[in-house]
Amino acid sequence: MTTVDLAPLSVWPQDLSAYCFEVPHTDESLLFTSGKGIRLADAAGRTFLDALSGVFVTCFGYDCEPIAEAVTAQLRTLPFNPPLHGTNHAALELARGLVDLAPDGITAAKLVNGGSESVEAALRLARLYHRAHGNPDRVKVLSYYHGYHGATFGSLSLTGRPDVSRFGPGLPGIVHVWPPDCLESFWDVPQESSGALAAAMIERTIEAEGPESVAAIVMEPVIHLRGMAVPPADYLARVREVCDRHGVLLVFDEIVTGFGRTGQPFAAQTFGVTPDILCVGKGISGGFAPLAAVLMAEHVAAVLGESGGPVSFAPSHTYAANPIAAAAGLAAVTLFREDGYTGRVGTLAAHVEPRLRAVVGGRGTVRALGLLYGVKLAGGDTGAGERLAAACLRRGLILRGQDDWVVLAPAFVTTPGEADQILEILGDALDEVCGGGR
Repeated sequence: MTTVDLAPLSVWPQDLSAYCFEVPHTDESLLFTSGKGIRLADAAGRTFLDALSGVFVTCFGYDCEPIAEAVTAQLRTLPFNPPLHGTNHAALELARGLVDLAPDGITAAKLVNGGSESVEAALRLARLYHRAHGNPDRVKVLSYYHGYHGATFGSLSLTGRPDVSRFGPGLPGIVHVWPPDCLESFWDVPQESSGALAAAMIERTIEAEGPESVAAIVMEPVIHLRGMAVPPADYLARVREVCDRHGVLLVFDEIVTGFGRTGQPFAAQTFGVTPDILCVGKGISGGFAPLAAVLMAEHVAAVLGESGGPVSFAPSHTYAANPIAAAAGLAAVTLFREDGYTGRVGTLAAHVEPRLRAVVGGRGTVRALGLLYGVKLAGGDTGAGERLAAACLRRGLILRGQDDWVVLAPAFVTTPGEADQILEILGDALDEVCGGGR
C-alpha cells in the first residue's frame, strides 16, 4: 500500500499565505491539527474550547463516532455516483429524514453542497414557481438590510451589507427592507411595536414595487450578523400573512438557526410559522462533509415534476447529493432524532442562559434562543466585538465577534462543566475589554 506523508511543519514555507488565500496566514495565525469533543488543538500545541461549534456546524463535536463510521462505510462502498444518471440510498433516506424533521407542509428536499448554494437554489425555485403559474414577471426578491445569505453572487446580492459592495453591482431585482432589530437600533422604535411596523413596511414595499413583480422574500428568522437579533414574537406570523395576501413566497434562511439550534429542529417550528421554502445547512452533517438542502412545501415542489414527495430531485451540481456527504447527513439526522437531542439542547440552554446573563451583567444585552447566543455590548463601540473575540482567543476560547457584538453557539454535546469554563473565560475577557460589571 502506498502512503503519503505530509512534510513536517518545520520545513513548510514560512509564508503560507503565498499558497492559500482562504485566510491571511501569518505567524500569529492558527493552524489546527486535531479536534476532540468541543476542543481543538493547533500546531503550536495549544488547545482551544470551541464555543461556536466551528461556525454553527460541529454540533455533535469533532469526534462523533456514529457519523465517522457512517462516512467510512460509505467511502468504502460507494464514494460517488454519476449524478446525471441516478442517485444513491443515503441521499434518498436523508431527504426523507429532513422532511420528517421539518414543519408540517414541507414535503420535499433537494440536497446541495453548502448554504450559499441552498439560497441560490431557493432564488431560482421562487422564480420558476411563478413562471410555472403564468407569472414570469415575478422576479424581484426582498431581503434584509444587514442580513447575510452567502458568498456566491446571488446569495451575496441578497446580503444587505455595505461591505459586499466591493464586488460591484449585485443581482438585478433585489430589494432590501428593514428588520425589526434595525428599527429598534437606528430609530429607537420600541420592541413591542417594531415587529408590527417592520411587517407593515414590508407590505408597503411590496405594494410600491408592484406585487405582480415580487417573487419572494428571503429572511433569517434570527439575524446572525446583528448579534443574533431575535424577532418580536408576532413578527414572522405577520410577515407570513403579508406574503399570503400578495402571493409572495416566504423563504427562511435557516443555515444558522436550523437543525436543532433554537430548541426545535428548525426555527420555523420554534416560531410556529411555516415558510414556502426552507434553506438549511451547517449542522446538517455535523461538520463531517459539505452539505446543505432546500426544503419545499408541496405546492412549490409540484413545479419540479409530478412525482413530488420527500425525495431528492435532479442534481444541479456535480457533487449535489454526494453519497459520502449524504451518509454524514443521514447519520447526523438519525442521531439528532433518536438520541433525544431536542431535550438535551433545552437542558444545556437552561444551564447556560442565566449564567451568561450573570457574566455579562450591565455590560451588554443578551439575546438567547436555544443554543444561539448573542451579546450586544453596551456603549456602541463598533470595534468592541472584535476586541472581545480576540481577548477570548488569547485565553483559549473561540467565539465570533464583530462590530459591537459577539455570538456563541455551543455544541449540543457540551457538558455543563465545559459551559462553565466557556463562561468563566468570557467573563475574564469582558473584564479586560469592557471593565468590571458582573
